[in-house]
Formats: sequence, structure tokens, C-alpha cells
Amino acid sequence: MSILVFGVISVAVIIFDQWSKQYVQSHMLPGMSIPVVDNIFHITYVLNPGAAFGILENQQMLFIVIALIMLGLTVYFFKQIPHKFRLIRLGLSLLAGGAVGNVIDRVQTGYVIDFFDFRIWPVFNVADIAIVTGVSCVIYTLIFMSFPNENQEKSR
Repeated sequence: MSILVFGVISVAVIIFDQWSKQYVQSHMLPGMSIPVVDNIFHITYVLNPGAAFGILENQQMLFIVIALIMLGLTVYFFKQIPHKFRLIRLGLSLLAGGAVGNVIDRVQTGYVIDFFDFRIWPVFNVADIAIVTGVSCVIYTLIFMSFPNENQEKSR
């Protein structure tokens, strides 16, 4: 996966995330909830001033700075990752798109707009899905892929 594909995936996540949030904002009021599957899945418009699970409420500048640092590191390290590790590269693309999607909310409104509500889990959004999926791709690769170690490299 090239840096171009990284950019395309990241931008696609940002566009879908921002479109979905705009749709919710334009059709609902904060706190409003629409049952899709009663008591299981609702679309609930929440303005989240914190991070995951609402922790560190109203620390917008901290979240923006952390996200921008992570984005910079992601782009930098993406170039360092061998092309054969496609799943890590995909994960970083999703992670970058999700981070930018949530940063846009924080800059524009001071909140992150969440709306997927499964009633047994905190309300979340498309950017959150991309971040969790991206991190999962990276962790999966690090656990299950084989990497040559220094001893193997020296014996060749």
C-alpha cells in the first residue's frame, strides 16, 4: 500500500465520518434518540466533551495536540514500514482518518459528535470505529506476523 492509498483511505474515513455527523446534526437535537432495534441499537445524538467513555472531559486542547502528534508520527512511520506489512499500513490509514475526523469536531464545536448507541457500550461514531479497527489491525499484525529478529539477520 502506497502513501497515496494511505491518503485515499484516510480521506474516505474523514468524509464518511463528517458526512454522518452532519446528517445526525441536521436531523436531530442533542440527546435525541431514535430506536433502530428497540433497547438494543439506537441512533442517539451525543456531544462528547471527553475521550473514550467520557474521560478527561473538556480537555479539548490536550486531545487536539495528542491527535496531531499521533498523526505526524503515523505519517512518518508509515514510510518506514515495509510494503509487505499491508495490514499495519491499512491500520495506520484508518487510525489517521479517524483521528482527523474527531479533531475536526473538537476544533469546530469543542465536542465529538457520537451517535451509534448499543445501550451496553458508550455511544460512538464512524471515526471511533476507524480508530479501533486501525489499532486492531496493528495489534493483530504485531502479535501474529513473524518478524525477522537480529539473530536471524546476522546468520544470513
